[in-house]
Amino acid sequence: MSKYRLVRDLLDADRFFRFECARLADPGIVALAHDPGYVRQFLEGSLSASAIRRIGFPWSEGLVTRTLASVGGTLQATMDACEYGWGGNLAGGTHHAFRGEGSGFCVFNDIAVSIEWLRSQGRVRRAAILDLDVHQGDGTAQIFEHDADVLTISLHCRSNFPFRKQISKIDVDLSDGAGDEEYLSALDMMLPRVFAFEPEILYYQSGVDGLESDSLGKLALTHAGLKERDRRVMAAACAHQVPLVVTLGGGYSNPIQLTAEAHANTFRTAQEIFFDHAT
Repeated sequence: MSKYRLVRDLLDADRFFRFECARLADPGIVALAHDPGYVRQFLEGSLSASAIRRIGFPWSEGLVTRTLASVGGTLQATMDACEYGWGGNLAGGTHHAFRGEGSGFCVFNDIAVSIEWLRSQGRVRRAAILDLDVHQGDGTAQIFEHDADVLTISLHCRSNFPFRKQISKIDVDLSDGAGDEEYLSALDMMLPRVFAFEPEILYYQSGVDGLESDSLGKLALTHAGLKERDRRVMAAACAHQVPLVVTLGGGYSNPIQLTAEAHANTFRTAQEIFFDHAT
């Protein structure tokens, strides 16, 4: 949990970014992507013990506030992306949350909620999700499995959680120990397919748990490799004039400062790409 404060402090020291406290998401908006009964039971604290174990956090009022704020942050980042070309949430990316249950420390799927909210407002019809967290975005894949207007792409470690994978529109799984060259080559094959889909908005799950130092990742990426990954994604979105929403995703390095630096670099790269383009 300490990484969130560390990332904010690193970016605050750069004196470039404007920070806004996330507003709590309206439960009615959350229910656009999730089963209303599940939403109600979580908010009330009446989920079964097995459902809470699957989420991985003990239920508390604080968890409710944190969860709604995480979704609210991605909703605000979505509005920024639509207005300015990109927006970011220093949390979010809770891609293991399914329509009717949570999983893997994810309660509500902020990306799915944001897409459904945009569509409910008539703002977009087609959306794409590029999930570059080391873990497959199984919840997102399940929510949009039969939705032809949402492209779900996941580049992940084959042997990692979740051990029962879902079916994204495009899945690319890497072997343990894959490094920068293999990873970036796989990304280069996927990026043209993202924009061939002609999305009106792109959600970028920018997890940094592929770092070699990550305790849960199993890949062998470097900070330089991750920065190049971010640059390629953002430059492509900018070139195609597709609004980009950045969510934080996972990162569990030892020491955790390595994770914080990698997350901060993602936002620094966005600043470079989008600021340079604007000027």
